[in-house]
This record gives sequence, structure tokens and C-alpha cells, in this order.
Amino acid sequence: MSRLSATVLILEAVVIALTVVPAVKLAHVAPGSAGLVAGIAAVAAIALAALARRALRVTLAGGSVLQLLVIASGAVLSAMYILGVIFAMLWVTGIWLGHRVENSS
Repeated sequence: MSRLSATVLILEAVVIALTVVPAVKLAHVAPGSAGLVAGIAAVAAIALAALARRALRVTLAGGSVLQLLVIASGAVLSAMYILGVIFAMLWVTGIWLGHRVENSS
């Protein structure tokens, strides 16, 4: 389960980083603010992915909070509602599949 969680978080970090330009151009967010917020969120996702093997509970809790924050960022850039829900579904599916695989062994 830790590998799947880490993969979702790394992919999410890439998507978060790529939202800076649309936030600046479409939502008229200040470039510094967009870069700072996206940078913090992307670094948080990468840090949580790195923790997945050692502290899975922390990763699951932090990753779940991150999913909510990404969905909430849709208030600034509406496409993030869609992307946030997609990643939240991947997150929940990953947790469900991870538990299912671990319990079947």
C-alpha cells in the first residue's frame, strides 16, 4: 500500500506544480503567490510520499488532508475541482486496494 500511496502523491505533486501557469493566466493570481502555494503543496506531497514506507499512517492522514486542500483549491482555479476529485478517487481506491491485498495474504 505504501508504494501505491507514494505513486499517487508523486503524480499529484506534478499536477499541482503544473497548475501555476493556469492559475496566473486564467484566475489572475499573482505569480509569486501561485508559485509559493503550489510549491508548498507539491513539496508536501513529495514529503508524504517519502514517508510512506516508514510512517504509513502519517502518509495516509496527511495525504487525505492534501486531497481535501486540492479540491478546495478549485475555489481559485475551477479545474482543480475536477483534478482534486480524480486524485481523491485514486487515493481512496489505492487505500481500499491496499487493505484488500494486505488482508488477503
